[in-house]
This record gives sequence, C-alpha cells and structure tokens, in this order.
Amino acid sequence: MGLLKNELFVCLDLETTGLVPETDHIIEVAAVLFTSEGIVKSFETLIDPGCPISPESMAIHHITDDMVKGKPSIADVLPQIIQFVGRHTIVGHGITMDIAFLVQAAKKLSIHSNLATQLFFDTLRLARLYGESPTNSLQKLREHFNIPAEGAHRAMNDVLVNIEVFKFLTVNFKTKEQVEERLSRPIPLKTMPLGKHKGRPFAEIPVEYLQWAVNKDFDQDLMFSLKNELKKRKKGTQFGQAGNPFANL
Repeated sequence: MGLLKNELFVCLDLETTGLVPETDHIIEVAAVLFTSEGIVKSFETLIDPGCPISPESMAIHHITDDMVKGKPSIADVLPQIIQFVGRHTIVGHGITMDIAFLVQAAKKLSIHSNLATQLFFDTLRLARLYGESPTNSLQKLREHFNIPAEGAHRAMNDVLVNIEVFKFLTVNFKTKEQVEERLSRPIPLKTMPLGKHKGRPFAEIPVEYLQWAVNKDFDQDLMFSLKNELKKRKKGTQFGQAGNPFANL
C-alpha cells in the first residue's frame, strides 16, 4: 500500500473533559510518529486536569478522576508534545479540535508553538472524499476497511486505528502535496452530517432549514454543500418560473 512513501507523519489524539478548548482540559494525549513502513516512535500519557471529570465525559473515554490523580499536568507535558510533533504533518480524525486544545493550552501557559499554522490532514475529510463508508466515524471506517479493533475508546487505541484508516484513504495519492492540494478545496457532502436532518440528502431538506444552517459556523465542506444546494434551488425556481407563465398566479 503506497502511503506517500518516505513521508513522516504524526498521528495525534486527545481525550478531554469536554468539547470547548477555552474552558475544558486535556486528560490524555497519544501521538505516534509513523511512515508507510511502520511506527517510528510513540508518546502517551494521562494528564491531571486539576478539576473533576464530568460523568458525561467519563462515559465516552472511561478515564476516571482516580486514574489521572498525581499524573503530570499539561504544563509538564505540553513542551514534550510540541517537541514530539516537531514540523511533521499532523494526522487525526476531526483533528482541528485536538489542535485547538493544544493551541489554547500553549496560549494559557505562554509556551511558544507552531501548532496553529502546522500542516494537518483530517481523516474525517479524507473519508468524505472517499465517500464509500456508510458513516465517517473512526469506528465505522475501521469496520469498513476490516481493520482489527485496538480496544476501548482511548487515545492510543484511536491513534493506531487512525493510522491504518489514513493508509487506506490516501492509497490513490502519490505525494503529500497532492493530498494538501485536494484538501485545500471543499469536498461536497452527499447527506446532512448533523442536526435534525442528519442523514438526509440535501435535496430533501426544507429551504428554511438550509437558510438557517448556512449562517452557522460549520466546517468548509458543509458550508459549501449548503450553499450549493441553495444555489440549485434558486436556479430551479427561476427556471420553473421562466417555463411556467402561471407560476406566480
């Protein structure tokens, strides 16, 4: 399998106390430096967030307060993470969230990092481009590509699965630059990925909902798909009116 031969990547995954980088905390980090040949080195640690972990968050990653008690703080760990990542391209599933947590932590601690401007490849977007998995969650992609499970939803397990998923999703690319170029442009979505119309083709979604959604802060692929559908509706309406002299009666 030709994973952009001789390229080095860092696959990264965090577990956190919630989903808001400004107010929530990192409680586990796993990172693996890898090539098409295999793993070069890895780094993982639990982190004491200095606050209780909510039951909702614990239900996802099964990391308890006792497990993180006495573990290093983010202040101790962050310089090691930054050094480990170096200038390598970062790979991850929905990786913008993980990067945002690290950037926010660095900002709070006044630690210099290039993470905010680092090149990254999001396997969620690569999966949309691939377009053949019923859903694009890491778990469903693992099943789709028949990748063996690595165990519970924990950072290192997710990283190891993610690396294998990345290999499948980049099989048709020859160079890193080709991946970068394709991901610089929006990827049209087939169905609505979230909200009350989740799973429905855009053509079936009421126009009022599309108009509401297009003003939200969604990612570039979803915004592109929403705008595209609204454009089609507009053209369709104009065409319908032009072809039907009774349309406005």
